[in-house]
Amino acid sequence: MPATPAVDWVETTDPPSGITAELPGKATVRKATVSIEGEEVDARVYIVETPDGAVGFAVHDMPGDQYPLEDNLRRVRESYMQNTAEPLTSSNVHKAKFDGRPALDARLTSETEDETLTGFIRLIADDKHLVQALVLGPEAKEKALKAMHERLLAGLRIP
Repeated sequence: MPATPAVDWVETTDPPSGITAELPGKATVRKATVSIEGEEVDARVYIVETPDGAVGFAVHDMPGDQYPLEDNLRRVRESYMQNTAEPLTSSNVHKAKFDGRPALDARLTSETEDETLTGFIRLIADDKHLVQALVLGPEAKEKALKAMHERLLAGLRIP
């Protein structure tokens, strides 16, 4: 049995920025305004739920290179904890490059009484946006989640 189900990946575009990514199905879009260092920032999150877990990307309308990516990773963890009341930790954090842009990769873990979730995130700093590519699902599906994350990154384009 393949690690990733044979699904049609769909190109999904964030209209305001032109940033595109391939996702394993039609995405649900959530718009939000978040406070970053006291500034109100518009953000859009594109998520697809699969049998293996959630996969998606987020675009924040702010200079992504304005704040250290480590600070943005901390904000992701804090936001997750506020929205779910569950802890989220990051490990194996390391700097990377994405099309010449600064990036930060991390493994994510959320342990609850019922289950352990795991996933992967890449934060990408652009001069006009902060982009997050993320997968999260049951720890038992980690191999499939890693494959989905790699596919997500391979299909991500920042103009």
